[in-house]
Amino acid sequence: MPSTRRNRFVLAAGVCVLGAVAAVTGHALTQRDPGVPAAKGADTAPCRRITGAAPESLGGFSRWDSDATGVAVWGDRRIVLRCGVTPPGPTEDLCVAVDGVDWVVDSRHSTQTRKVVVTYGRVPATQVVLEGGSKPDAALIDLSRLVAPIPQRSHCIDTP
Repeated sequence: MPSTRRNRFVLAAGVCVLGAVAAVTGHALTQRDPGVPAAKGADTAPCRRITGAAPESLGGFSRWDSDATGVAVWGDRRIVLRCGVTPPGPTEDLCVAVDGVDWVVDSRHSTQTRKVVVTYGRVPATQVVLEGGSKPDAALIDLSRLVAPIPQRSHCIDTP
């Protein structure tokens, strides 16, 4: 009988190991990031469209799905998009136009290694956080295409 008890133990241990491997593999395949909160206005049709059409790869990073509505994440949070944030009002912060979309650099939340930009003149507004080695120019070109269908109500810089 001791060998039967040992066989049951080995079988149970094997099932546990297989279950753990399946859980880890499942997590790696779905790549979900539960840590980024949804913005207040994220549950809108434009935000669902933006995150639904977000590219699988951005700035050299793979996309992770988020548990939050209106959120897309690339890399290990190297690039984070949050749709539905409060639109910025008139500001003295730097503004750049990328493919017809005005982006304001949020100086209060940006640092030397972290850039936070928000669309200007569009409701809902979209915030993008670019960490460290992410490539902001390439990322904003791709992301501008996503937010461009939201009507531009005002500009932070004059366009020719």
